[in-house]
Amino acid sequence: MLAAMPPPPSTAPRDVPVIRDGGDACPGALRLHAADDGHLARVRLPGGLLTTRQAAALADAADRHGDGHLELTSRGNVQLRGLPDACGADLARLLDAAGLLPAPTHERVRNIVATPLSGCGAAGRPDVLPWVREFDRLLCADPRAAALSGRFLFAFDDGRGDVAALDPDVTVLAGADAEVPGRGPARRNGSAPPPTGLLPAPSAGDAVRTAGPQALVRLGAAADAVAVAGADVPRAALLAAAYFLDAEAAAGTKAWRVAELPAEHALSAREFATRLTASGIDAGYVPDAARPHATPPRPGSHGGRGTEGSDASGVDDGRPRPRPAALCALIPLGRLTTAQWRTLLAVAEEGAGELRLTPWRSVVLPDAPADAPARLAAAGLVVAPGSPWETVTACTGRPGCAKSHADVRADARAVADRAAGALPVHWSGCARRCGHPRGTAWVDVVATPDGYTVTPPAHGPHAPTDSPPPHVPRAVDGPTAAERLAAAVAAARALPQTPQVP
Repeated sequence: MLAAMPPPPSTAPRDVPVIRDGGDACPGALRLHAADDGHLARVRLPGGLLTTRQAAALADAADRHGDGHLELTSRGNVQLRGLPDACGADLARLLDAAGLLPAPTHERVRNIVATPLSGCGAAGRPDVLPWVREFDRLLCADPRAAALSGRFLFAFDDGRGDVAALDPDVTVLAGADAEVPGRGPARRNGSAPPPTGLLPAPSAGDAVRTAGPQALVRLGAAADAVAVAGADVPRAALLAAAYFLDAEAAAGTKAWRVAELPAEHALSAREFATRLTASGIDAGYVPDAARPHATPPRPGSHGGRGTEGSDASGVDDGRPRPRPAALCALIPLGRLTTAQWRTLLAVAEEGAGELRLTPWRSVVLPDAPADAPARLAAAGLVVAPGSPWETVTACTGRPGCAKSHADVRADARAVADRAAGALPVHWSGCARRCGHPRGTAWVDVVATPDGYTVTPPAHGPHAPTDSPPPHVPRAVDGPTAAERLAAAVAAARALPQTPQVP
């Protein structure tokens, strides 16, 4: 079944309610989107988690039906492009056989991000992945949850604040320093040892006790939250979605996300705590909940065995190197060939047998072998900190998007090494700015019919400015044009970071 791509999510304040005439047409694995380069399928991966068998199935699908590439999205999912019109049934069979379609009616609402390094040796932080697995099971088993939009986002954060900063609709923050009725105050981060090893997915009906510390559940961008016990987290997150659906039905505006609800139907943490208590979950209202914030995992080794900050350059100087607890590999612009993907798969098979896709278009490999950095670097992936690709993102651009005015990925590659700077930069093929960064300011590079505008965050797309942004040519128009474009981007990135409305 084919559907048009939806417009970008609204950033209108709640006192200007978003009123929609139709349903959400966000693409999925079964609802394909017709793009200029063929059809597109988006496969949801709760928590970004993939077994090597599932990863192999995605590579097979890209080779058999697509353009031989895989794309990582800003929610840790995978996209296949260049698909023919008639491939839908065979693609669905392939994905289903790999366990990637556990509930076809719910496949577009399994939008769940999680801390990618959770459980990888960070002392004192609980492993939130058992919560993710149990919540996904509950979500897929709830018929009403299928009514959520394909943009509604759940986040399970182990307390460091990385995925909590991604504008989720429902945020679970583990290790919360709050009180649950009858259980006393939660332990502070660092007071409890992390679980050891990789934990299997819980069977139906099993309580999730492995992430024992209490957690905060926050609704949208609200400052207040609700504290619950660890064993109650998956069910509490599902009840948060039910609360949103009740509010959306009462508002009658067909809101897709919490921020789109009109003010008179805004979600309330106090009301949510009351609902949880009525459902048999002990809950405590927290009026001013903590908001930790952490940067995404950088390329290189992370976690135990004495490898934090170790050399991950891939250079073999003959010295023995310890086996890292986890290796983070960045995918430049989020797009890689199936050959590169299979290199990741081979490394994962020698480790924990698992890949974790992150919302920052990178891949974490738990328990990676010692030679993994060299192998991945040889395949063209970024495994050492300091690469200019750490802060460069782009939309699809030409030739995949008919609305794009330029091949933004080609231009970004042409100037990446010459346009260094501290601020993130996002390249957009048009004013929709698809895939732009969340939770941070960024340099705004937008293609127009005859070049680019390069706007620093202080004068971002939603802020007034007294003078228009500079207009520069495309890098692909020649060496001089590339130099001018690189200079404009570098100048904008060199400015001090200032807050910007996303």
